[in-house]
Amino acid sequence: MLSEKKQIQVSIAKRAAKELKGPCVVNLGIGIPTLVAKFIEDENIYFHTENGLLGVTDVEEDKIDPNLVNAGKLPVDETIGASFFNSAESFGMIRGGHIDVAILGVLQVDQAGQIANWAVPGKNIMGVGGAMDLLVGAKKVIVTTTHTSKDGKSKLLKKCNYPITSTRSVDLIITELAVFEVADNKLRLIELMPGVTLEEVKEKTAADFIVKIKEEVR
Repeated sequence: MLSEKKQIQVSIAKRAAKELKGPCVVNLGIGIPTLVAKFIEDENIYFHTENGLLGVTDVEEDKIDPNLVNAGKLPVDETIGASFFNSAESFGMIRGGHIDVAILGVLQVDQAGQIANWAVPGKNIMGVGGAMDLLVGAKKVIVTTTHTSKDGKSKLLKKCNYPITSTRSVDLIITELAVFEVADNKLRLIELMPGVTLEEVKEKTAADFIVKIKEEVR
């Protein structure tokens, strides 16, 4: 039986998976984004990892190769027809606009759609990673995140107070409570997750947003 935390993560990942239609190349960030691949059956969706593999798939525990990992250092496998390349070529793909969709986790996102996901003030920085490049180079950026932090504070803010990752706004934000699209630097609530009320979303969201659905619509 899944823990409540895992159930929340799975519900977010399942909803994000519905946004992917092949053929497309998709880069999955660390955390909730890595779960998205488990809910994809379209063989024309190709997963990319910035450390040098196009054609990423899950690996069975007894077949793990310690030399074959994704950018988050998690073990992965290769699909038939997968391609390997060096990091420079991989980032060339990202910066050259060859990634159709990037799905990222965040620490914070503001009401203009800008995100912070690489540094917490006062804490050690392990590495910037590829999020900055993905925000600039990917054609579409989807955020998957819990609606609140561990201490219950909203992750959707009027303005990020952590260092932002890029000045580019993301396109879609998916939490366990709702789905928001970003248009004209404004958040638009377009969907409530099953069992969630508009009042609950308003109560747990520090950012301003425009309601584009009716509360009773699920």
